[in-house]
Amino acid sequence: MVIREIKEYAQIRTKARAYLCYLMGRTISTINLEGNVEEQLIKQLKKLQKVIPNAEVLYALDANGIQVVDNISSHKELNGKRKGYDRSDRAYFYRTFKEQRCVLTEPYPSLESNSMVVTASFPIYDESSNKLMYIICVDIQLDKLLSMILPSSVDSIFGQYSKFVYSFFSLALVFVAFLLFIKGVSGLLVLGWDINSLNINEMFKSTILLTLSLAIFDLVKAIFEEEVLGKEKKDDSGDAHQTMIRFLGSIIIALSIEALMLVFKFAITKPEKLHSAVDLMYGVTVLMVGLSIYIWVNKSNKDK
Repeated sequence: MVIREIKEYAQIRTKARAYLCYLMGRTISTINLEGNVEEQLIKQLKKLQKVIPNAEVLYALDANGIQVVDNISSHKELNGKRKGYDRSDRAYFYRTFKEQRCVLTEPYPSLESNSMVVTASFPIYDESSNKLMYIICVDIQLDKLLSMILPSSVDSIFGQYSKFVYSFFSLALVFVAFLLFIKGVSGLLVLGWDINSLNINEMFKSTILLTLSLAIFDLVKAIFEEEVLGKEKKDDSGDAHQTMIRFLGSIIIALSIEALMLVFKFAITKPEKLHSAVDLMYGVTVLMVGLSIYIWVNKSNKDK
């Protein structure tokens, strides 16, 4: 699931940065150095927490990257910690210091909760000297940020419903594959072990059933891993559509076996119907050509 969330984040990062920076810029005000600075920072962090309720942790750093106040968090195990912690080696501090603007990081494992988070950091400058004073930081879990910015995220209500539907259809297809497997194996067992009495026609039928069972199971495996578990498909051949290729390949094999079976059957019993078997072979050839074009087009697009 993490891989899919990272890919979704890459698509909406610009929008997420604009949204979070807008909220932080509208909420955060300048700091009065003559007053209680720590109290002002805590007040602003709590105000920002109300504006961004999905925030995991909020904190403030000084110009040297040292955390100047304890964490502000709705999670008890994370709240009230880390004051004095050195964060000067963090990417969000370095980028904010260098770029002098609000930034949003790439996803990374949080030391606070061990979950994937992103950090939005907003600099506060002294109005008179234009010198960096503090950096306000907000850590947000990746899945919660996606639910804020991307309504179609896998963790939205519709996303959860889609996973349920895919799970249901996967179970149904597994059941179909299981029935085809049982029927194919039982057909082979009925033939017995006497080679002289083997029925070639029945062997072909069992082979077709087993091939279809394998094709359906392979399709179910790909659907469940990608749509329910959120795993990214490994791509060793340079094609991003291995599921379709394997499934069509299995169908082509099954149809080829069926065509071969019909050739033998009609050649012996009804020679006048051989053209039907030949037509089926033409169909298989068209499928093979179409699959080859499909592979070539997708490989060309990826190379570009």
